[in-house]
Amino acid sequence: MPKKLYVGNLSYSATEESVRDFFLQHGEVTSVKIITDPESGRSRGFCFVEMENAEEAMNALNNQDFEGRALKIDLARERPPRTGGGGGGGGHRRGGGFGGGRDRGDRGDRGNRW
Repeated sequence: MPKKLYVGNLSYSATEESVRDFFLQHGEVTSVKIITDPESGRSRGFCFVEMENAEEAMNALNNQDFEGRALKIDLARERPPRTGGGGGGGGHRRGGGFGGGRDRGDRGDRGNRW
């Protein structure tokens, strides 16, 4: 069963293909996922690599130079399951409920928002 590696200190210009090619020297790579910022789409400087020989690759490639940066590689930890389902608010900000609540004092130059 493939294991997942966390790869940190990744060059922002790295591509999933270049990471895959780098790890292929230590076995078949199942998947590569570079984590990106949801707003800008730019790399956040780390990725996850899934492969059969994950521990061997980690031992061989940790602190190795890749595109001018020393990679920090570790076994990825499983994300704990999320609990709950979000939940809603309590109505309006002024008092929790519709139309109720007391004024929260001077709002300065922002004026009354209601």
